[in-house]
Amino acid sequence: MREDDTTDGLHCLVTGATGYIGGRLVPELLEAGHRVRCLARSPGRLRDHPWAGRVETVRGDVTDPGSVAAAMRGVDVAYYLVHALGTGRAFEETDRRAARIFGEAARAAGVRRIVYLGGLTPAGVSETELSPHLRSRAEVGRILLASGVPTAVLRAAVVLGSGSASFEMLRHLTERLPVMVAPSWVRTRVQPIAVRDVLRYLAGCARLPREVHRTFDIGGPDVLTYHDMMLRYAAVAGLPRRVILPVPVLTPNLSSHWIGLVTPVPAGIARPLTESLRHEVVCHEHDIARYVPDPPGHPIGFDEAVRLALRRVREAEVATRWSSASVPGAPSDPLPTDPRWAGGTLYTDFRERDVDASPRALWRVVEGIGGENGWYSFPLAWAVRGWLDRLIGGVGLRRGRRDAQRLRVGDSLDFWRVEEIEPGRLLRLRAEMRLPGLAWLEMRVEPRPGGRARYRQRALFHPHGLLGHAYWWGVSPFHAVVFGGMARNIARAAARTADAPAPAVRGTGPPPGRGPAVHP
Repeated sequence: MREDDTTDGLHCLVTGATGYIGGRLVPELLEAGHRVRCLARSPGRLRDHPWAGRVETVRGDVTDPGSVAAAMRGVDVAYYLVHALGTGRAFEETDRRAARIFGEAARAAGVRRIVYLGGLTPAGVSETELSPHLRSRAEVGRILLASGVPTAVLRAAVVLGSGSASFEMLRHLTERLPVMVAPSWVRTRVQPIAVRDVLRYLAGCARLPREVHRTFDIGGPDVLTYHDMMLRYAAVAGLPRRVILPVPVLTPNLSSHWIGLVTPVPAGIARPLTESLRHEVVCHEHDIARYVPDPPGHPIGFDEAVRLALRRVREAEVATRWSSASVPGAPSDPLPTDPRWAGGTLYTDFRERDVDASPRALWRVVEGIGGENGWYSFPLAWAVRGWLDRLIGGVGLRRGRRDAQRLRVGDSLDFWRVEEIEPGRLLRLRAEMRLPGLAWLEMRVEPRPGGRARYRQRALFHPHGLLGHAYWWGVSPFHAVVFGGMARNIARAAARTADAPAPAVRGTGPPPGRGPAVHP
């Protein structure tokens, strides 16, 4: 493609398409007329996105030179939207190695531009004083700028949008705590930016002139403290004024655990967010507007960004969430399909019930499980298991659902993730709670004579070591109550709703009135 070609679409590679920003950037690039290739460790997790049929998806990992090199072939613009945060103490080295692999592969393939979304760093602060999160993001930017490929590094602070970790943290802290004792970082000034503007800048960078090779600060028009943001959120959401009492004793580590208890955002994700608030992070230039002009009303102000995000939450139109990306360290092995699996012991709890309802009514209950609807058995046991998971650093039960009625492969669902879904027939969940082994929960809907349905449920566990075997036998006495109660109550719920109007089975396109993916 000629360098002066500004009318034809470009060929864009997007890494991190299963994550919060990447999953929203893809439809923006398609809308702009570009061709998109997604690099993903688990391509199947992208198949249910509205745009899945319009992109090329390849399997690979940014730490694997071979798969990155193959993904770069024929690419004009490569988006680097991944990071190894939370994968362990060596995450900085993993980030460093992945960035080098990505830059070298882009240069070897003749890629015309790299675009990277990093974190806004405070001016005049030594990198040794930065949080590991910000320090690593800054280093990745430098590595990509040194790759020999024209690179645009966009640096953002707090990203506000439905489903973002920053927004969910702000929302739940403000809504749940009318009076709060808060860490001193609530007085630190930051410059938040609406996710719509982040996506607009990222997409616009695809057509930057070749000579543009630098970092850009991106932010909204408001510079606020976290204290200000909570008060303004309360006003926009129609809540009574909040009372916030900053104290110096809550360190970023302690406050991350506090956030993990109060909000759905686990401590492992809250920690880097709070550590980044130790220093003032505001933009010192807005040069990006010279190349990606701001239309009227942009950048979007804080109040409007909150209004847009709340509207999407209330209308269940959240395209991606902070939990879209896999939890670091969570198991990713697929369910063994052979019951005589050679990989070792596979414990199974099987339940089956004939249901006095149609398969359609039963499926509606199955696909609606979790989140606000709960798990149809012994709520206290599920709540305790969620709290225990939180206490040992897991995700707990409060991630909820992206959509109250519909699921897609890759969705997080409390402390599970959707591994497989066959609309009307099968829902398979893979556990992401902390366990001494791998666990799945599988629910099937089968037709039986007379238009009725049969419900089949399997809980499976592959133990790791002696502790795994001890765990299974330790909890097995409760299975009759937990799993037996679940099967019984799901059948009852389906029977109660059998006569209710049923929406169309998912998979035939968006419901009436719902257009393409939206991003506020």
